[in-house]
Amino acid sequence: MSNFVVMKIRFIALRVTRYNDRQNILTAFSRESGRVSLSVPAGRGREAGRLRALSMPLRVVECEVEPGGGREIKPMRQAVAIETGGSVWTHPLKQMMAMFLAEVVGVVTREDGGADRDLYDFLEGSVRVLDLMEGERLGNFHICFLCHLARLMGVEPDIETWREGYLLDMRDGLWRQSMPIHGDALTHEESLLAARLSRITYANQHVFRFSRRERARTLDLLMRYLSIHLAPLSGVKSLEVLRGMF
Repeated sequence: MSNFVVMKIRFIALRVTRYNDRQNILTAFSRESGRVSLSVPAGRGREAGRLRALSMPLRVVECEVEPGGGREIKPMRQAVAIETGGSVWTHPLKQMMAMFLAEVVGVVTREDGGADRDLYDFLEGSVRVLDLMEGERLGNFHICFLCHLARLMGVEPDIETWREGYLLDMRDGLWRQSMPIHGDALTHEESLLAARLSRITYANQHVFRFSRRERARTLDLLMRYLSIHLAPLSGVKSLEVLRGMF
């Protein structure tokens, strides 16, 4: 009788990096363990091709791995896609959106952060929303995603401190009557927008009207805020491409 023990995990694919000629490393966020690293064959065979397809950004997958904690790379066995629709990986704008959001999540989540089922459920739910969303309503999806990501990561600005005419202190996440000494605060107009964004959801995101320039500025401010509170996001390579598409 075999003593080989496995556990089943469900994960969101984030990014793939080349390890050697025979295997790549998939970084993913799992419901059971948080951030995990999984080995994926790098060959040209049918199975390697199937697993590469399952490693596309924000793909939802279920597989078997050896149990146990630590940062070791685990072989991915019996991997199957969880059907969330296919447009996220075939629609050019959605593909770009998925690449950007997966890259951000890969930066702000820690290797030793452990399980966070609320965050995982938000990510999987977001994939389903993105899949069903019509093209003309895609423009604010990443804005809404980042706002809710800040909330789930515990760094959302404290809307209880907002008052008309107050400025958002980017470092403390509080609205203040006057500019803080460090000067790292939003303008009056930007501070009002930040307060409005506290109410954004996937259901109402289409009512937030932005020009392309305004949307790009809003995205930059969100990235700056997350960089201050979570991890530097200046190295997110897909940001420039996404900014140009929306």
